[in-house]
Order: sequence, then structure tokens, then C-alpha cells
Amino acid sequence: MSKESKFNLSEFKRLIKIGMEDRPMFILVTSVAILLAVLSSVRPILVGNAIDLYIKPKNYELLLQLSLILCGILLAEIILQYVFILYSNIIAQTVIEKIRVKLFDKIINYKLSFFDKTPNGTLVTRSVSDIETVSQVFTDGILVILGDILKILFIVVAMFATNWKLALVVIVILPLMIIITNIFQKSIKRTFAEERTQTAIFNSFVQERLSGMKIIQLFNREEAEFEKFKIINHNLKKAYLATIFYFSLLFPVVEVVSALALGLVIIVGGYSTTEFGDVTAGQVIAFIMFIPMLVRPIRQIAERYNNLQRGLVSSERVFKMMDLDELLPDNGTQELPKIKGEIEFSNVHFEYVEGEEVLKGISFYAGAGEKIAIVGATGAGKSTIINLLTRFYDIKSGSIKIDNVDIRDLKLNHLRSYIALVLQDVFLFNDTIMNNITLSNDQISREEVMNAAREIEIFDFIESLPNGFDYKVAERGSTLSVGQRQLLSFLRAYVYKPEILVLDEATSSIDSASETLIQNATEKLTMNRTSIIIAHRLATIQNADKILVMDQGRIVEQGKHQDLLEKNGYYSKLYHAQFKNSA
Repeated sequence: MSKESKFNLSEFKRLIKIGMEDRPMFILVTSVAILLAVLSSVRPILVGNAIDLYIKPKNYELLLQLSLILCGILLAEIILQYVFILYSNIIAQTVIEKIRVKLFDKIINYKLSFFDKTPNGTLVTRSVSDIETVSQVFTDGILVILGDILKILFIVVAMFATNWKLALVVIVILPLMIIITNIFQKSIKRTFAEERTQTAIFNSFVQERLSGMKIIQLFNREEAEFEKFKIINHNLKKAYLATIFYFSLLFPVVEVVSALALGLVIIVGGYSTTEFGDVTAGQVIAFIMFIPMLVRPIRQIAERYNNLQRGLVSSERVFKMMDLDELLPDNGTQELPKIKGEIEFSNVHFEYVEGEEVLKGISFYAGAGEKIAIVGATGAGKSTIINLLTRFYDIKSGSIKIDNVDIRDLKLNHLRSYIALVLQDVFLFNDTIMNNITLSNDQISREEVMNAAREIEIFDFIESLPNGFDYKVAERGSTLSVGQRQLLSFLRAYVYKPEILVLDEATSSIDSASETLIQNATEKLTMNRTSIIIAHRLATIQNADKILVMDQGRIVEQGKHQDLLEKNGYYSKLYHAQFKNSA
């Protein structure tokens, strides 16, 4: 058996285990499936008896009673079918809710290197459409297939109980049906896998282009990107059409086989009735009802089995992402109720890609409350120092300590609670300003936020917006200027009252209207707390207690601004070049 056609047994077991966490509901749905199978197989027998025992002898009183019984059975089937569909879908939605929660819990805790190498579109596909497809394992998969299998078994038993000769005639078609459905299953499994692959590619493409729309339009790449989109969209269409092709081929073939079985029953039944008398008219009518009742679940098993396979293909992708070992090790046990803010890097080496060192033995010390500035050319490793301090990434060797405690010995959530980070590229959610500041932290009151805004002198700016603090920010803050977004990020950092503040290029893109406000906010934020400031604009860090000058992953100079200028070294060249360019 090829790899594509193998049943995903391990994923199936995991899904069933999750589904059976609510055992009573699972048992209820299974019991209802059994009752439906029994009732559906009884109806043709009763119809046949009505013809042979009541219509032909003209026993209309008993015929009326039997008709009422048939109506009762139909009503019971309707009610049971309703219960079956309702509760099988409840099980399915409960399962995908649990899987969504588990997957998002894993994704939100994955280390940043995972997101560096995984497209957002792939994550969206796994988290949304793939998980939605998993529900088919229950709504149109195992539970419905179980019901169909039970129907087939009970119908076969009922047929032999009615007339063994006609039952043998019908049973002849079963091997042919099995061969047809097996061929169909193998082919459709491959098309489902390709369909999910093309869907992920499509989602990734659309997500990236929407995020980078400004670049596309700025460089007049609309037509080129549109052509790429058409190709990817066409490939997705081909993947779906391949699936549709096999479904459209299956149904007419099954109908031909069903018609063949019906013709054989009429021929054999009619001949036996007239020549041997061992088949009654009622039995022939019963088998005419049995055949579509037998063929329908066989055909549906083929279709539903492949919906089950589609769900299992998606579950394999989802579980594979859930099982990734991408969590940052959090083995720390220490909590520091109050820290001074001393930071020490000792011979730190780090590489994003194995064999390509970014930091090459970085060592420095920042005392409690000191303002440390880091400068250097692009790619020197400035932002990497921040990524390591916050443990977005782990170092290759050396040590990083806060108050003489290795940061790997601290609980990760406690480590990050000590640090506030203000980035050049400010991310704002599509939510109110208040929620963007507090990040929906109910421990930070509205009054605290408003007082903090007054302290760093940006209260008036926020109140000038429509609805003030309840102004709803567009996605990524596109309705605000760069400077306004930066001011909000300063306020966000300020209300969290960190012991250590990091400003990563936070003042490099400000507009003139916001520059004074941001300078005032910076002074307030850095007062009496350890601050690390990464800056391209050297004029903004002249009052730093210590300036670290980096080049190609190493600290090549360190000291105060004036001392570094007098050395006439790397920093002096950077400073004079920048001053000359701005003059």
C-alpha cells in the first residue's frame, strides 16, 4: 500500500480520544446510530408483509394498524436522525474547540525563531481551515460511517431473513462495490493532500501581499503580483477540480451497479414467483426497497471515508505543528520580588543560523539605574543584544545575568515582567487605545493609564482623538502617524512600571510634531530605572552613562560620549559623519 493511501491511524486515535472525553455524549450518539440502523432495516420487511398478509387478503383493519406502526417508525427515525446530527456536530465542534485552544496555546509560546521560518499564511491555514476540516472526522466521518456500516449489516441480515435467494442475488454486487470504492479512496486521498498544500500556499501568498501592499504599490508591482496570484489561484482550482472529478465519477458508477442489482432482483424474483412460488410479491417489493437502502450507505461510506481522510490529513498537519519542539526552555525556578536592575553580559556568543555568529564574545555591565546606549552600523548586533536579554532567543555560550542571577534560572514570565520594550516598528492591535495600552490587563486601571499619560505629557494628544482613550485604532495603527504610534508605545511601557527599559531605535523615525513629546516621555521613562537605548541618532544619547560601540558582533569601544570623541576612534567617525550629514 502506498504511503498516500494509508489510513492515518495515529491521528485517528488522538481525535477519538479527544472526542471521547465526553463519554456519555459519545455513547448516546453511538446508541442512536444503532437504533437508526435497526429501524431502517425493519421498514421494508413491514411493507412486504403489508402486501402479502393484508393487501392481498384484503385485511384492511390490520393494514391500518401496520400503517400506523410504519408512521411511528418513520417519526422515530426523524427524531433519532435529528438527535444524531445535532449531537455528532456538538462532539465535532467541541473537539475542534479543544484543538484550537491547544494549538494556539502552543503557537503563542513558541520561540521567535519558529516564526522567522514559518509563513503567517501557513499558521493561519493550520489554525483556521485545517482545524475546521478536522471536524469532518466526526460530522461526516467516523460517527456517520459507523451508522452506515450498522445499516449495511442490519439490512443484510434483514434481507436473508426475508428471502435468502434474493439476498444472494443482491450480495453478488457487494464485491464490485468494494472494489470501486477502494479505487476511489486511494485516488481521493492524494487529491485531498494536494488540496491542503495548495490552500496553504494560497493563504501564505495573500497574507504576505496584504501585509506588503504599500511596497507593491510603491514599486508598481501590482500587475506582476496579480499574475503570480492568478497562477497560484489556478493551481488551487486544479487541486479542487481533481477532487471533484473523482466524486463526479463515483456516483454514476454506483448508480449503474445499483440499477444492475435492481434488475437482477426483478428478473429472479418475478421468475421465482411465477415458476416456483418461493418468492412472494411482497418480498420483491421489500427487496426493491432494500437495494437503494444498501447501496446508499455503501456509496456514502466511500464519500464519507474520504471526508474522514480529508479530516485526518488536516489533523496530521495540525498535530504535527502542535508536536513541534519549538518551545523556549523554561526551566527557571527563581522569582525576584524586587530587582535593582543590574545587567551583566559575560562573553556572550550567539548565532541565528548555525555556523554564522552574530555576537562574538560580548561583555558589558550596566549598573542599577544606569542609562546604557548601544550604537553601531546596521547588522552590528545591537538588536540581538535585546533579543537575548528578553530571552526571545537563547545564547550559544556565555552568560547573561540580572542582579547576579542567570536569566535562564529565572522563570520566563517573571524575567519578562521586569523588562519593557519600546520598538521602532510599533505594533498596535485593531482595538481601542486603552486596550492597546493595557493589553487587556485588568490589573491596570483606566485611572492609572490616564494619570500615566499626564505624567509623560501625552494626555492631551490622546484626548484630541475622536473618543479619546476609546478611539479605535486601525489594524497596525495605520490611522495614526509614526510619532503618535511611538507615543502610545511609550505609554504602554510606562504603565507596566518595568525595572529595566529597552528603547530599540525608538526615536529614529519620529516626526517633528512628536519629537518634543517623545523626548519628554523618554526622560520620564528612563528616570531611576536601568535603560538600554539603541539609537542611530547619536545626538539623543550624549547624556548616557555609558555608550557601547559595536562593529561586526563585537564591542569595539565603550565609555562616555566626550571620552569616546576624544579617542578619535570608531565612535568619533560615526558621530562626525552623522553631524556632517545633518548639517
